[in-house]
Parts: sequence; C-alpha cells; structure tokens
Amino acid sequence: MSRRPNFIFVLTDDQGYGDLGCHGNRDLRTPNIDAFYSDAVRFTDFHVGTTCAPTRAGLLTGHHCNSAGVWHTVGGRSLLRPNEWTLADALRGAGYQTGHFGKWHLGDSQPFRPHERGFSRTIYHAGGGIGNTGDHWGNDYFDDTYFVNGVPTRFEGYCTDVFFREAMRFITRHKDTPFFCYIAPNAPHGPWNVEPKYHEMYRGVTDNDSRSRFYGMITNIDENFARLNTTIGELGLADDTILVFMTDNGTAVGVDLDESQFPIEGPGSYNAAMRGLKGSPYEGGHRVPFFLRFPAGGLSGGRDVTELTSYVDLMPTILDLCSVDVPEDRSFHGTSLVPLARGESQGKAPFDERIVVADTQRVARPVKWRNSCAMNGRWRLVQGKELYDVHDDPTQRRDVAAANPEIVELLRAGYEAWWESVSDQFDLDVEIALGTSDEPVKITTHDIRNEAGDTAWNQRHVRRAYVCSGYWAVDVRRAGTYRVELRRWPEEAGRAIRAGIDGDDVTWRKDAVEERFHTMYTGGTAVPVEWARLALGGRAHYLEVADTDESAVFELALAAGSDRLYASFFDRAERSIAPYYVYVTMLAQA
Repeated sequence: MSRRPNFIFVLTDDQGYGDLGCHGNRDLRTPNIDAFYSDAVRFTDFHVGTTCAPTRAGLLTGHHCNSAGVWHTVGGRSLLRPNEWTLADALRGAGYQTGHFGKWHLGDSQPFRPHERGFSRTIYHAGGGIGNTGDHWGNDYFDDTYFVNGVPTRFEGYCTDVFFREAMRFITRHKDTPFFCYIAPNAPHGPWNVEPKYHEMYRGVTDNDSRSRFYGMITNIDENFARLNTTIGELGLADDTILVFMTDNGTAVGVDLDESQFPIEGPGSYNAAMRGLKGSPYEGGHRVPFFLRFPAGGLSGGRDVTELTSYVDLMPTILDLCSVDVPEDRSFHGTSLVPLARGESQGKAPFDERIVVADTQRVARPVKWRNSCAMNGRWRLVQGKELYDVHDDPTQRRDVAAANPEIVELLRAGYEAWWESVSDQFDLDVEIALGTSDEPVKITTHDIRNEAGDTAWNQRHVRRAYVCSGYWAVDVRRAGTYRVELRRWPEEAGRAIRAGIDGDDVTWRKDAVEERFHTMYTGGTAVPVEWARLALGGRAHYLEVADTDESAVFELALAAGSDRLYASFFDRAERSIAPYYVYVTMLAQA
C-alpha cells in the first residue's frame, strides 16, 4: 500500500450473536453479512458492554466504559468524559477524513457531540434512539430530520437506508485519501418501525410481531451492507480497507427465555445456545459477533480466533493496523488484536492470562459486583459467586463454583483489580459546557441527573407529561450574561407550555408504520403550569407562566466555573416537573 488503510466500522444496535444466519439462525435472512463472515477473521469470543452507550464508549476510547463516565444510557451517565481521546481524534490527527452516520449516544450537548469528538462530518440522531427526547420532534424512522454537524437537516427515506447512503457518499468523496467511516444504524433497536415488505417475510416464522419486525430490520441492514461492499469494490478500495462488522450488545428480542434466562429455542427463537439477552451478565448479554477483513493486511479468507477478546481492544487494534502512533501520555485498557488475527499469539500471553469484565450498572453511582461477569478463557464468574465453564456448558446451567474455588478466587481478584482501575472518577460529574460559542446549548431530560436514575428520555414521556426532576451538571466556560429558556415542548414544536396535543402531529408513512406504532406518538397531555423556577449561579429565579407562553425566559449573569442547573415547572397541584428542554445562550461576555 502507498498510503494508510481506510477503516469502515459497521456497528448495529441490539442485534445479538444469534441474530445472523452464519451463526446458525435458520430463520433469519442475512446472506450478505454471511458472505462477509466467510471471508473475514472472526473473533468468536468477543465481549462488549451489555447495553448501547457503554459499549460505544469502550469501542471509541479503548477504555472500560465505567472509567470513561458511561455506565448507563440516560441520566447524564452516557456522556463521554471530555478528556477521553477517541478513535476519531487519533485517526483525524493522523490525516484521516472522519465521518459518522447514525447513532452516537455519547452526548447531545456541547462538548459531547460527534463533531466535537473527532468526526469531521457527522449525520446523527440524538439520544439512544430515534424519537428520544433530544431528537428532532416527531422523527419516526421515515423521512426524518437528523443533525448534520449539529444542524437539523431533513432527509428522505428509511433511517438505515439514509445512514448507509450518506456514508457511501462520504466514502466516494474521500476515496483518494485515507478515511474512517463509522456507520452506526439505530436498527434493529425498538420500536421496530420498518416497511411491511421486511417484517411480512417473517410472519410465517414467528408469531411474535416485535420479532418479525426486528428480523425485518436486520434483513434491511443486510441489504445495505451489500450495497456498501459493492461500493468499495467498484471504487477499488476493498483490498486497502479494514472493514469491521459487529453489534453493540446481546439480542433485544431475538430469543425466548424462561424465568432463569435460559433460551427456549424453536421456530423464530434463537440465541446460539447462550443464556440471557441484552442487559444480562450471562453470555447472551455481552458476547457479540466481531468480523474483520483487510485483504492487503493479510486478514481475510475466513478464519476463527477463539481467544477471549474485548471491546476495549478495538481502538488499539485499528491504530496498530493503520500505523498510527500512540502518544506517551495515552494508554488503553485493551490491547492490539493484530497478533491474534495473524495467528501469531494464539494460546500465548497476554491473551491466555487476561481477565475481562462486563457489567450492567444503570444506576446513578456504580455498585460493586452489580450484574457483573468476570471472564478468563473458558470461565465465567457471574455476580462474583456463580462459576460456569462455557466450553463444556455453553448455556451456563451448571454452577461449578464449589468444585473450583481457585478459579473463583482468581476471577474475584481480577474483578477487584478492574474495579480499582475504573472507580476513581465515579463521583465526578461529567459537565455540559456553556458559553463555548454563540451557539445555543440544547439540554434535555435525557441527561438530567438524580439518584433514582429517573428521566424523561423519550418524546413519549414529553407527550404524557412524565414527572421527573433533578439537575444538570454544567461548566460555564466564560463569565457573562446568559439567556436560559425553559420549555415543555422543543422549539420546533411551537407549542405553549400548558398545551397538549390534539390529534396527530407527525407526518406518517401510513403504508410503512402500522397503527399500533402510530398511536404511540399521537395525543399529548396538557399541564396547567403556574410558574417556573431556575436555580443557577448561586440564586433561585421565578417567573409566572401565562397561557400562551411557549417558554419561561431568564437572563442572568454567570461566573465561570462548575455549577448545577436546577429547573422546574410547578402546576396547580404544586408538582415539580423538570422542563424537558432547556436552551442556554450566551448573550455577552463579561
């Protein structure tokens, strides 16, 4: 090669290990990903976080998600710490064009947005899914408005088609220079909106309507993956491009489980004999497909790597393959998998000795041993006490802790070392930046902080006037005069604080989305708000709310530094309801 290789990274959302034909699912049609599998290096024991944002944090930093500030999907615990050096930062610094298309889920406000974390071009939806609180109002997967480097822009077509199409345009535009293209569809994440032609092909396979839609979304991904492969082939880029396909956690709905999380496999239900699904500390929660092809680097032809590997290995692996130097002040929790991929280190240190941890926190402050799995080779220690040999017992039905106390102690010690390495920043709030520019800062209850982890993270919560409260951790970067606007509805909705919704406020593709999904988004609760309160800058401020007010607007002087923004609407029942949308604009610098 005369230049560094390109890197295309495809990461799907909520698709599990068993949700592929190449992994034995006879009911699911994924012929194009299956063909890629046959020509890729397959890491067959690859583990991630058990939910979306934590996995993405580890993949893009090489650090365990908990240490990077991301151990939940909402409540301010999905904001990637600003001091983290991302894979996009590293590759952009090495001369790469960097593009991101689809799901981000590591922060919607400054300074967390993808174009502030190393991506030169990004087209993304907000929050953890289309229709989350911070997303453009009324998005429904079809003909939606996404953010182009932060600017709302409308696109025609189905969400997955749009993200792949825009990614291929980016690739074509930059075919003559090294590029990093990160394609992260929100599919097949719920609410499983998809065109009828896709889910109807699975009607005879399963009587589970959600699963037929889920499978249909995966088949749509598979078709887009074929278009991607065709594009890089026609551009003459296939040999010199690192292409990775993987998923972010265990399946969401691809398998039926019994009360102990054991799989019930049958027509339309499959999990490759693994126990648990998304969010579980058992194998089905965090073991995922990871396929890599790089013909010019000798990584193709179809080969399995069976050693235990982890999501924190991705960044050091890609930097190794791209010959990008790591600064002396940067390090990773993971390690390069290149020696394994080339068959040079199988069965050798550090891969035969490493202990890998996956856990699910989803609380305000992480709790030791909570929903955890410590892994070494064939062994899995769940919750610090249940031990399974997944080579002999892949479904994890036989707890063998009593017969193997030395293995239990080894894994407990490994977990303790891991906990020590990730826990030193748990009590540090990750702050939204105010005053970095004249651009308004949009803050939503997706990221509101409280000890209960209770948030209004979806536009359905806004419509239904879901009651939550808390604060936003903020960092006032420049002292000055600020305008703080509290809203029940986002700016683009154009509704008064007290207003509900009469009828349907979404432009719908009725041929594409059936009535049960349509009704999730119709209607809205009116709230008789009487007054608004803002506490920021050491003072509390109050305003009465009139019938026609779309927002409560405060202007105040703020000193530079860390602070907490508390805001509330109070209704006639004297309930305290957080405004779902807060817009902060710097008017003048002190």
